Amino acid sequence: MTTHDKYAFPEGTESWGIPLAGESRFTWEYDDGREKLLALYQKGKDKQWDAVKRIDWSLPFDRTDPLQLPPETLPIFGSKTHQKIKDDEVEMGRLALHLASWQFSQFLHGEQGAMICSARITESVPDLDAKFYAATQVMDEARHAETYARLLQEKLGLVYPINPHLKILLDQTLSDRRWDMPYLGMQVLIEGVALAAFGLLRDMTQVALHKQILAYVMQDEARHVAFGRLALRDYYAQLSSAELAEREEFVVEGCYLLRDRFKAEEVWRTLGYDVEDCAYTVDHSPFMQLYRSLLFTRIVPCVKDIGLWGPKVQKAYTDLGVTHMASTDLAALMKSDEDLAERIDEEKRLAIRQGKVEIAEVIHIGAEG
Repeated sequence: MTTHDKYAFPEGTESWGIPLAGESRFTWEYDDGREKLLALYQKGKDKQWDAVKRIDWSLPFDRTDPLQLPPETLPIFGSKTHQKIKDDEVEMGRLALHLASWQFSQFLHGEQGAMICSARITESVPDLDAKFYAATQVMDEARHAETYARLLQEKLGLVYPINPHLKILLDQTLSDRRWDMPYLGMQVLIEGVALAAFGLLRDMTQVALHKQILAYVMQDEARHVAFGRLALRDYYAQLSSAELAEREEFVVEGCYLLRDRFKAEEVWRTLGYDVEDCAYTVDHSPFMQLYRSLLFTRIVPCVKDIGLWGPKVQKAYTDLGVTHMASTDLAALMKSDEDLAERIDEEKRLAIRQGKVEIAEVIHIGAEG
Protein backbone atom coordinates (compact mmCIF):
# COMPACT_ATOMS: atom_id res chain seq x y z
CA MET A 1 0.00 0.00 0.00
CA THR A 2 1.35 3.44 -0.95
CA THR A 3 0.74 6.81 0.70
CA HIS A 4 -1.73 7.62 -2.09
CA ASP A 5 -3.97 4.84 -0.79
CA LYS A 6 -4.14 6.54 2.62
CA TYR A 7 -5.33 9.98 1.44
CA ALA A 8 -8.73 11.05 2.74
CA PHE A 9 -9.54 12.22 -0.81
CA PRO A 10 -7.41 12.15 -3.98
CA GLU A 11 -7.13 15.89 -4.69
CA GLY A 12 -3.55 17.13 -4.63
CA THR A 13 -1.92 13.74 -4.31
CA GLU A 14 -0.02 13.98 -7.59
CA SER A 15 3.37 15.67 -7.87
CA TRP A 16 3.24 19.47 -7.92
CA GLY A 17 5.72 21.47 -10.01
CA ILE A 18 6.67 25.11 -9.44
CA PRO A 19 8.74 26.81 -12.19
CA LEU A 20 12.19 27.77 -10.94
CA ALA A 21 12.87 31.47 -10.57
CA GLY A 22 15.89 33.56 -9.66
CA GLU A 23 19.59 32.81 -9.82
CA SER A 24 21.99 30.33 -8.27
CA ARG A 25 24.77 32.31 -6.62
CA PHE A 26 28.38 31.32 -6.04
CA THR A 27 30.66 33.27 -3.73
CA TRP A 28 34.46 33.18 -3.68
CA GLU A 29 34.76 34.65 -0.18
CA TYR A 30 35.46 31.75 2.15
CA ASP A 31 36.87 33.53 5.18
CA ASP A 32 34.54 36.23 6.43
CA GLY A 33 31.26 35.41 8.13
CA ARG A 34 28.84 36.78 10.67
CA GLU A 35 29.74 35.45 14.10
CA LYS A 36 26.15 34.83 15.25
CA LEU A 37 25.22 33.05 12.04
CA LEU A 38 28.30 30.85 12.16
CA ALA A 39 27.51 30.03 15.80
CA LEU A 40 24.01 29.00 14.69
CA TYR A 41 25.58 26.85 11.97
CA GLN A 42 27.76 25.12 14.58
CA LYS A 43 24.70 24.47 16.73
CA GLY A 44 22.91 23.11 13.67
CA LYS A 45 25.74 20.58 13.19
CA ASP A 46 25.91 19.67 16.86
CA LYS A 47 22.17 19.10 17.22
CA GLN A 48 21.60 16.66 14.35
CA TRP A 49 19.60 13.59 15.43
CA ASP A 50 18.11 10.40 14.02
CA ALA A 51 14.30 10.06 14.05
CA VAL A 52 14.58 6.27 14.05
CA LYS A 53 16.69 6.18 17.21
CA ARG A 54 15.71 9.27 19.24
CA ILE A 55 11.92 8.80 19.07
CA ASP A 56 10.37 5.86 20.92
CA TRP A 57 8.02 4.55 18.23
CA SER A 58 6.87 1.69 20.50
CA LEU A 59 4.88 4.04 22.75
CA PRO A 60 1.13 3.22 22.97
CA PHE A 61 -1.18 4.90 20.47
CA ASP A 62 -4.97 5.02 20.20
CA ARG A 63 -6.36 5.82 16.73
CA THR A 64 -9.81 6.55 18.20
CA ASP A 65 -8.35 9.35 20.37
CA PRO A 66 -5.01 10.21 18.75
CA LEU A 67 -4.37 13.54 20.51
CA GLN A 68 -6.19 13.05 23.85
CA LEU A 69 -7.22 16.69 24.07
CA PRO A 70 -9.96 18.19 26.28
CA PRO A 71 -13.34 18.21 24.47
CA GLU A 72 -13.49 22.02 24.63
CA THR A 73 -10.55 22.22 22.22
CA LEU A 74 -12.57 20.61 19.42
CA PRO A 75 -12.82 23.29 16.69
CA ILE A 76 -16.57 22.66 16.23
CA PHE A 77 -17.33 22.27 19.94
CA GLY A 78 -20.87 23.50 20.64
CA SER A 79 -21.93 23.64 17.00
CA LYS A 80 -25.14 22.08 15.69
CA THR A 81 -22.99 19.42 14.07
CA HIS A 82 -21.25 18.67 17.37
CA GLN A 83 -24.58 18.45 19.20
CA LYS A 84 -25.69 15.75 16.75
CA ILE A 85 -22.62 13.53 17.12
CA LYS A 86 -21.27 14.18 20.65
CA ASP A 87 -22.93 11.05 22.12
CA ASP A 88 -21.88 8.81 19.21
CA GLU A 89 -18.60 7.30 20.41
CA VAL A 90 -17.73 5.81 17.03
CA GLU A 91 -18.35 9.07 15.14
CA MET A 92 -16.43 11.12 17.71
CA GLY A 93 -13.51 8.72 17.30
CA ARG A 94 -13.73 9.10 13.53
CA LEU A 95 -13.71 12.89 13.88
CA ALA A 96 -10.71 12.76 16.24
CA LEU A 97 -8.76 10.61 13.77
CA HIS A 98 -9.51 12.88 10.82
CA LEU A 99 -8.62 16.06 12.71
CA ALA A 100 -5.31 14.61 13.92
CA SER A 101 -4.51 13.29 10.45
CA TRP A 102 -5.38 16.63 8.86
CA GLN A 103 -3.21 18.54 11.32
CA PHE A 104 -0.16 16.28 11.04
CA SER A 105 -0.59 16.10 7.25
CA GLN A 106 -0.27 19.89 7.04
CA PHE A 107 2.81 19.66 9.26
CA LEU A 108 4.22 17.06 6.85
CA HIS A 109 3.51 19.10 3.70
CA GLY A 110 4.92 22.20 5.37
CA GLU A 111 8.12 20.33 6.25
CA GLN A 112 8.58 19.20 2.66
CA GLY A 113 8.06 22.82 1.61
CA ALA A 114 10.65 23.88 4.18
CA MET A 115 13.12 21.32 2.84
CA ILE A 116 12.71 22.69 -0.69
CA CYS A 117 12.86 26.32 0.49
CA SER A 118 16.03 25.76 2.50
CA ALA A 119 17.62 24.07 -0.51
CA ARG A 120 16.56 27.12 -2.55
CA ILE A 121 18.14 29.41 0.05
CA THR A 122 21.38 27.40 -0.09
CA GLU A 123 21.38 27.87 -3.84
CA SER A 124 20.46 31.55 -4.07
CA VAL A 125 21.65 33.38 -0.96
CA PRO A 126 24.81 35.40 -1.72
CA ASP A 127 26.71 34.85 1.57
CA LEU A 128 28.61 31.68 2.44
CA ASP A 129 27.73 31.71 6.15
CA ALA A 130 24.04 31.64 5.23
CA LYS A 131 24.68 28.85 2.70
CA PHE A 132 26.40 26.83 5.43
CA TYR A 133 23.46 27.08 7.82
CA ALA A 134 20.80 26.57 5.14
CA ALA A 135 22.53 23.32 4.17
CA THR A 136 22.12 22.00 7.75
CA GLN A 137 18.47 23.02 7.64
CA VAL A 138 17.86 20.93 4.52
CA MET A 139 18.83 17.88 6.57
CA ASP A 140 16.68 19.04 9.51
CA GLU A 141 13.62 19.41 7.30
CA ALA A 142 14.19 16.04 5.64
CA ARG A 143 14.24 14.45 9.10
CA HIS A 144 11.02 16.26 10.08
CA ALA A 145 9.26 15.14 6.90
CA GLU A 146 10.46 11.59 7.54
CA THR A 147 9.10 11.74 11.09
CA TYR A 148 5.65 13.07 10.25
CA ALA A 149 5.34 10.71 7.27
CA ARG A 150 6.05 7.73 9.53
CA LEU A 151 3.55 8.96 12.13
CA LEU A 152 0.83 9.34 9.51
CA GLN A 153 1.53 6.10 7.68
CA GLU A 154 2.22 3.74 10.60
CA LYS A 155 0.14 5.20 13.43
CA LEU A 156 -2.74 7.21 11.99
CA GLY A 157 -3.11 5.40 8.66
CA LEU A 158 -4.78 8.43 7.07
CA VAL A 159 -3.34 11.40 5.16
CA TYR A 160 -4.87 14.66 3.93
CA PRO A 161 -3.73 16.62 0.85
CA ILE A 162 -2.04 19.98 1.29
CA ASN A 163 -4.34 22.75 2.49
CA PRO A 164 -5.12 25.25 -0.33
CA HIS A 165 -4.02 28.28 1.74
CA LEU A 166 -0.66 26.71 2.59
CA LYS A 167 -0.22 25.72 -1.06
CA ILE A 168 -0.79 29.31 -2.24
CA LEU A 169 1.77 30.68 0.21
CA LEU A 170 4.35 28.03 -0.76
CA ASP A 171 3.77 28.81 -4.43
CA GLN A 172 4.27 32.54 -3.85
CA THR A 173 7.36 31.90 -1.73
CA LEU A 174 9.12 29.62 -4.20
CA SER A 175 8.14 31.32 -7.46
CA ASP A 176 9.54 34.75 -6.53
CA ARG A 177 12.87 35.61 -8.16
CA ARG A 178 14.21 37.60 -5.20
CA TRP A 179 16.58 35.54 -3.04
CA ASP A 180 15.19 36.84 0.24
CA MET A 181 11.60 35.70 -0.38
CA PRO A 182 12.12 32.01 0.56
CA TYR A 183 13.54 33.36 3.83
CA LEU A 184 10.56 35.62 4.42
CA GLY A 185 7.87 33.18 3.32
CA MET A 186 9.33 30.08 4.94
CA GLN A 187 11.68 31.05 7.78
CA VAL A 188 9.53 33.86 9.14
CA LEU A 189 5.90 33.10 8.18
CA ILE A 190 5.41 29.37 7.60
CA GLU A 191 8.05 28.20 10.10
CA GLY A 192 6.89 30.84 12.59
CA VAL A 193 3.27 29.72 12.61
CA ALA A 194 4.27 26.04 12.50
CA LEU A 195 6.50 26.51 15.54
CA ALA A 196 3.62 28.07 17.47
CA ALA A 197 1.21 25.32 16.36
CA PHE A 198 3.71 22.63 17.35
CA GLY A 199 4.14 24.25 20.76
CA LEU A 200 0.41 24.54 21.47
CA LEU A 201 -0.16 20.90 20.56
CA ARG A 202 2.95 19.75 22.44
CA ASP A 203 1.70 21.43 25.61
CA MET A 204 -1.94 20.30 25.31
CA THR A 205 -1.68 16.66 24.20
CA GLN A 206 -1.32 13.83 26.71
CA VAL A 207 0.17 11.44 24.13
CA ALA A 208 3.84 10.73 24.91
CA LEU A 209 4.73 9.93 21.30
CA HIS A 210 3.42 13.29 20.08
CA LYS A 211 5.20 15.14 22.88
CA GLN A 212 8.51 13.58 21.84
CA ILE A 213 8.05 14.26 18.14
CA LEU A 214 6.92 17.86 18.60
CA ALA A 215 9.58 18.70 21.18
CA TYR A 216 12.40 17.35 19.02
CA VAL A 217 11.15 19.04 15.85
CA MET A 218 10.72 22.35 17.72
CA GLN A 219 14.30 22.15 18.96
CA ASP A 220 15.36 22.43 15.31
CA GLU A 221 12.67 24.86 14.17
CA ALA A 222 13.58 27.46 16.77
CA ARG A 223 17.03 27.68 15.15
CA HIS A 224 15.46 28.06 11.70
CA VAL A 225 13.40 31.08 12.73
CA ALA A 226 16.51 32.59 14.34
CA PHE A 227 18.36 32.03 11.05
CA GLY A 228 15.73 34.00 9.14
CA ARG A 229 15.90 36.85 11.64
CA LEU A 230 19.69 37.15 11.48
CA ALA A 231 19.92 37.06 7.70
CA LEU A 232 16.96 39.31 6.87
CA ARG A 233 17.58 41.94 9.54
CA ASP A 234 20.94 42.81 7.96
CA TYR A 235 19.57 42.78 4.42
CA TYR A 236 16.37 44.73 5.00
CA ALA A 237 18.29 47.52 6.71
CA GLN A 238 19.73 48.30 3.24
CA LEU A 239 16.46 48.33 1.26
CA SER A 240 14.51 51.36 0.06
CA SER A 241 11.08 52.22 1.47
CA ALA A 242 9.47 50.97 -1.77
CA GLU A 243 11.28 47.62 -1.52
CA LEU A 244 10.28 47.24 2.13
CA ALA A 245 6.67 48.07 1.25
CA GLU A 246 6.60 45.19 -1.26
CA ARG A 247 7.76 42.76 1.37
CA GLU A 248 5.31 44.12 3.94
CA GLU A 249 2.49 43.49 1.45
CA PHE A 250 3.70 39.91 1.13
CA VAL A 251 3.74 39.53 4.94
CA VAL A 252 0.19 40.82 5.27
CA GLU A 253 -1.20 38.51 2.61
CA GLY A 254 0.78 35.57 4.00
CA CYS A 255 -0.51 36.09 7.53
CA TYR A 256 -4.14 36.06 6.38
CA LEU A 257 -3.48 32.89 4.40
CA LEU A 258 -1.96 31.27 7.49
CA ARG A 259 -4.91 32.29 9.63
CA ASP A 260 -7.37 30.76 7.17
CA ARG A 261 -5.26 27.61 6.84
CA PHE A 262 -6.56 26.40 10.21
CA LYS A 263 -10.27 26.43 9.34
CA ALA A 264 -10.03 22.76 8.29
CA GLU A 265 -12.96 23.01 5.88
CA GLU A 266 -11.73 19.96 3.95
CA VAL A 267 -12.21 17.84 7.10
CA TRP A 268 -15.86 18.84 7.54
CA ARG A 269 -16.49 18.24 3.86
CA THR A 270 -14.81 14.82 3.88
CA LEU A 271 -16.82 13.70 6.92
CA GLY A 272 -20.09 14.82 5.33
CA TYR A 273 -20.79 17.50 7.95
CA ASP A 274 -22.57 20.81 7.47
CA VAL A 275 -19.57 22.85 6.28
CA GLU A 276 -21.29 26.20 6.79
CA ASP A 277 -22.21 25.34 10.38
CA CYS A 278 -18.70 24.07 11.15
CA ALA A 279 -16.98 27.05 9.50
CA TYR A 280 -19.16 29.51 11.43
CA THR A 281 -18.32 27.80 14.72
CA VAL A 282 -14.59 27.73 13.96
CA ASP A 283 -14.71 31.48 13.19
CA HIS A 284 -16.64 32.41 16.34
CA SER A 285 -15.46 29.88 18.91
CA PRO A 286 -13.62 31.67 21.76
CA PHE A 287 -11.10 28.83 21.95
CA MET A 288 -10.38 28.90 18.20
CA GLN A 289 -10.07 32.69 18.21
CA LEU A 290 -7.52 32.41 21.01
CA TYR A 291 -5.79 29.51 19.26
CA ARG A 292 -5.45 31.40 15.95
CA SER A 293 -4.08 34.47 17.69
CA LEU A 294 -1.50 32.41 19.59
CA LEU A 295 -0.29 31.03 16.26
CA PHE A 296 1.29 34.44 15.63
CA THR A 297 3.35 34.44 18.82
CA ARG A 298 6.56 33.72 16.91
CA ILE A 299 5.79 35.68 13.73
CA VAL A 300 4.92 39.13 15.06
CA PRO A 301 8.13 39.83 17.04
CA CYS A 302 10.22 38.42 14.19
CA VAL A 303 8.54 40.62 11.57
CA LYS A 304 9.14 43.67 13.75
CA ASP A 305 12.74 42.69 14.45
CA ILE A 306 13.67 42.38 10.75
CA GLY A 307 12.30 45.84 10.03
CA LEU A 308 8.95 45.16 8.34
CA TRP A 309 6.85 47.24 10.71
CA GLY A 310 5.12 49.74 8.44
CA PRO A 311 1.49 50.94 8.66
CA LYS A 312 0.09 48.07 6.53
CA VAL A 313 1.64 45.41 8.74
CA GLN A 314 0.57 47.13 11.95
CA LYS A 315 -2.97 47.58 10.63
CA ALA A 316 -3.18 43.89 9.67
CA TYR A 317 -1.88 42.79 13.07
CA THR A 318 -4.39 45.06 14.80
CA ASP A 319 -7.14 43.43 12.74
CA LEU A 320 -5.81 39.98 13.69
CA GLY A 321 -5.57 41.02 17.34
CA VAL A 322 -1.90 40.13 17.66
CA THR A 323 -0.04 43.47 17.83
CA HIS A 324 0.69 42.99 21.54
CA MET A 325 2.88 40.00 20.65
CA ALA A 326 5.55 42.29 19.18
CA SER A 327 7.37 42.37 22.54
CA THR A 328 7.59 38.55 22.86
CA ASP A 329 11.08 37.38 23.81
CA LEU A 330 11.97 34.97 20.98
CA ALA A 331 15.32 34.05 22.53
CA ALA A 332 13.57 32.94 25.73
CA LEU A 333 11.07 30.85 23.76
CA MET A 334 13.91 29.23 21.81
CA LYS A 335 15.75 28.33 25.03
CA SER A 336 12.55 26.91 26.51
CA ASP A 337 12.04 24.74 23.40
CA GLU A 338 15.59 23.41 23.64
CA ASP A 339 15.36 22.79 27.39
CA LEU A 340 12.13 20.80 27.06
CA ALA A 341 13.59 18.53 24.37
CA GLU A 342 16.64 17.87 26.54
CA ARG A 343 14.41 17.20 29.55
CA ILE A 344 12.45 14.56 27.62
CA ASP A 345 15.74 12.90 26.67
CA GLU A 346 16.84 12.89 30.31
CA GLU A 347 13.50 11.39 31.44
CA LYS A 348 13.95 8.59 28.91
CA ARG A 349 17.48 7.92 30.14
CA LEU A 350 16.25 7.78 33.75
CA ALA A 351 13.46 5.39 32.78
CA ILE A 352 15.96 3.10 31.04
CA ARG A 353 18.26 3.13 34.09
CA GLN A 354 15.33 2.44 36.42
CA GLY A 355 14.22 -0.42 34.20
CA LYS A 356 17.67 -1.96 34.35
CA VAL A 357 17.71 -1.69 38.16
CA GLU A 358 14.31 -3.39 38.41
CA ILE A 359 15.42 -6.20 36.10
CA ALA A 360 18.57 -6.70 38.17
CA GLU A 361 16.49 -6.86 41.36
CA VAL A 362 14.16 -9.49 39.88
CA ILE A 363 17.17 -11.56 38.75
CA HIS A 364 18.69 -11.26 42.23
CA ILE A 365 15.48 -12.33 43.94
CA GLY A 366 15.15 -15.27 41.54
CA ALA A 367 18.74 -16.33 42.23
CA GLU A 368 18.17 -16.24 46.01
CA GLY A 369 14.94 -18.24 45.68
